[in-house]
Amino acid sequence: MNVAVRVVDVDMAGTASPRDVDVAVIGAGQAGLSAAHHLLRLGLEAGRDIVVFDSSAGPGGAWQERSPSLTMNKVHGIFDLPGARHSDRPDASPQPAAEVVASYYGEYEQTFGIPVLRPVVVRAVRSGVADRLVVETDQGTWAARAVVNATGTWTHPYWPYYPGAADFAGRQLHYAGYRGPAEFVGQRVVVVGGGHSATHVLSEIADVAASTTWVTRRPPDFQRAEFTDDYGRQVIAAVDARVRAGLPPRSVVSVTGLGYTPVVQEALAKGVLEREPMFDRIVADGVRWDDGRFVGADVIVWATGFRAALAHLSPLGLREPGGGIRMDGTRVVREPRLHLVGYGPSASTVGANRAGRAAALEIKKLLATSQLVAA
Repeated sequence: MNVAVRVVDVDMAGTASPRDVDVAVIGAGQAGLSAAHHLLRLGLEAGRDIVVFDSSAGPGGAWQERSPSLTMNKVHGIFDLPGARHSDRPDASPQPAAEVVASYYGEYEQTFGIPVLRPVVVRAVRSGVADRLVVETDQGTWAARAVVNATGTWTHPYWPYYPGAADFAGRQLHYAGYRGPAEFVGQRVVVVGGGHSATHVLSEIADVAASTTWVTRRPPDFQRAEFTDDYGRQVIAAVDARVRAGLPPRSVVSVTGLGYTPVVQEALAKGVLEREPMFDRIVADGVRWDDGRFVGADVIVWATGFRAALAHLSPLGLREPGGGIRMDGTRVVREPRLHLVGYGPSASTVGANRAGRAAALEIKKLLATSQLVAA
């Protein structure tokens, strides 16, 4: 069962003071749960040495926010959390993936005693006194010797700017707000984006929309390559090279291309993956290209991805001149007490578990070293 953790201690004068812990984990998605699991296996005690903050009301990470129309028979399956297989369960069902994952993650937290506090919003992480990082939340303050940030990207959708966007008379929404095809009946829909999110929307609204238009900045890269362990390592290495150089990470899908998932195959069969190049401007009733082409639209769906949700880390001044955060594995070079999991090469189901384990091992060494110094 989950471990209860007191929010703050109170000193003799009645002033709230930070609660000391060895490790604070921010985020309870796959990467955060993986890190917490491995830290507990390495001997840290739940509630006393480690605490996990999650801003959501319930378990499931970003999965719980996905559209109810994204069912288990439309996804590759759920990547197993460390120590608890999910793949033995049937995954070719019409049950929403959000429900399945929420149940799986909730059971996982209970089974392994992951000390998750929710809903807790982390407002800022700052350098503290001595060897501590101060984690400020809406439920109190903690002082941790190490922090694992696993906040992912879902809460930070990326909306690119295009001329005329403010003049569009129809509706615009990001994929993060997509909740299924019912709201698009009889409408002309333009879907922007070259990833799996765009193909998910197109595969569903094709049956109900008056028309669909798919636009992308680059031609789609369909890949039939089998996703083996070796291929996965190559993909992760390509993204890792950028974060080691202090550059903003590319998404994993930008390296892998579009695989022939059930959703992609469905969209292809319906003939809705005929891609158009990116339009040049938005007008009141649609989109236009400089060559004179025009497509009328009632709705524009921006399936343009997400960016890492790291605003709460800004007090630490982590950004490099290239705009990214320089990493050495999961460790931030400018702040060695901070590890980012679910960022860069681990911002995928492929890399999240490995990153959680790697961060836990590094932090265990850090804690042991600091204890020797203190002694």
